[in-house]
Amino acid sequence: MLKVALTGGIGSGKSAVAEMLEECGAIVLDSDQLARDVIERGTPGFEAVLAAFGDAILTDGEIDRAKLASIVFQDEAKRKELESIIHPLVRDAAESVMRKAPLDSVVINQIPLLVETNGAKRFDYVITVSASEQTRRSRLLERGLKDYEITKRMQAQVDDAAREAISHTV
Repeated sequence: MLKVALTGGIGSGKSAVAEMLEECGAIVLDSDQLARDVIERGTPGFEAVLAAFGDAILTDGEIDRAKLASIVFQDEAKRKELESIIHPLVRDAAESVMRKAPLDSVVINQIPLLVETNGAKRFDYVITVSASEQTRRSRLLERGLKDYEITKRMQAQVDDAAREAISHTV
């Protein structure tokens, strides 16, 4: 099995590249989706996030990701606390899927925070998707994020040079 990490900043186009690779037969994992899955109601991740951040993050008994984001992107310590809960759960979920994949498969794991989590060593190959800041901002505005939210999220990630330094292909 060839394990490939696909990384890039928010709004860089990782999902579009992942779709193309999936059309070519790769198995694609989306760490952002796994992060949502591991904190669904009834999971240990849900309980851990609720214990850390309290009932204020709930809407109709579910974790309101927008409320949680507004907390963690305003306070680095809280963001790191959330990441310390979610990242191990996401890594375990991805590894579980990879263990079940055929030995001759190519598994692409989209990991926006690959550098931040020191995850590159778990992969045979690393691809970084890059786009100009203007392009990324435009895409994120189309997704409904506000300009200040985009800035906070971009500031929470490493720059392209750090991603490119661990990549085989950009």
